[in-house]
Amino acid sequence: MRSRLNSLIDALMPVLATLAALAVGAVMLLVLEVNPIQAYAALWDGAFGSSNAMAETLVKATPLLLVALGICIAFRGDVTNIGGEGQMIIGALLATWVGLTFTSLPGWVVVSLALLAGFLGGAVWGGIPGFLKAYFNVNEILSTVMMNAIAVQLMNFLLRGPMIDPAQAQLASKIPQTARLLEIFRLPRVGTTRLHLGALLAVGLAILVYILLWRTTLGYRIRAVGQNPHAARYAGINVKRYMVLALLLSGAFAGLAGAVQVFGVNYRMITDGSASGFTGSAGFNGIVAALFGQLHPLWSIPASILFGALLVGANKMQRVVQVPSALVIALNGLVVVFVVSSEIWRRRRQKRRLADEPASKPGPDASAPAKVTP
Repeated sequence: MRSRLNSLIDALMPVLATLAALAVGAVMLLVLEVNPIQAYAALWDGAFGSSNAMAETLVKATPLLLVALGICIAFRGDVTNIGGEGQMIIGALLATWVGLTFTSLPGWVVVSLALLAGFLGGAVWGGIPGFLKAYFNVNEILSTVMMNAIAVQLMNFLLRGPMIDPAQAQLASKIPQTARLLEIFRLPRVGTTRLHLGALLAVGLAILVYILLWRTTLGYRIRAVGQNPHAARYAGINVKRYMVLALLLSGAFAGLAGAVQVFGVNYRMITDGSASGFTGSAGFNGIVAALFGQLHPLWSIPASILFGALLVGANKMQRVVQVPSALVIALNGLVVVFVVSSEIWRRRRQKRRLADEPASKPGPDASAPAKVTP
């Protein structure tokens, strides 16, 4: 019973963390003389109150889920990918280039090539830090963050120069954006909403990533490296190769998220000069969604929907109860901090239980006489 209770607490830890964050947010709302029940009712209505609201929630959740799938692979391989923002940008740039270049090809061919280009672009951008980590012991947290900065500057250069919309190039105040994709190159939508085929693609890939990690030799080796690289090396697994592969696949899914964002939502690349101007911070929020889902591809689906709901619903909460936009940002930040902290606490509890297990098990009684078999 105690073991089952501990497992239940571990599984509910992210949910409890989210509730705790919302409780702190309620205190902040009270300080601003706002009714927390009314505010959270508006948040719920903004995220799930209508078919259009649910569609918007799923649209926001799609890039979060794709990034989260890559994070699941990376963390299972014991490498940390903080470069989702940059990988999304590179994937989106390559996908947009395909959509603007091969305009004479059929629509489904261009879309397929663009998604593949985004996948490969993100893979390269994630594989570079993986290679540096595996063969030169460069800290992957630092290298992925620096790759984000490089990707942002590359985006700003291309969208203000070689890839700028020709209509903007003639204006004095140029908007850094590409030309708009043709209609035949856009992902199909559901009805009159903005929900597009990329959401279904993300769910299908979540199932495939689960099969990859737990039903294939490749996934077993990635997880073995993550569990104990020394034991994996002793067992004959090329630790460096699978370390690179984990970050490469992680970057690939983030790059695909960028491509889906262009072909399913924006239909062009546009930026305000920062990474979040295009990604909406999905590269970072996807990490939290993966942690919320216990680094499991299938559990990352509801986790991504939850964070998509927070992003969409918070906007309506701001309009209805007239709270400052800074409070909405603070509320999202509270959820992030509490969820990440709960993951750290969960791991500490697991380590403590493993350390206590040998002591709790009764050992052989040294004072008892040994049985002698005639």
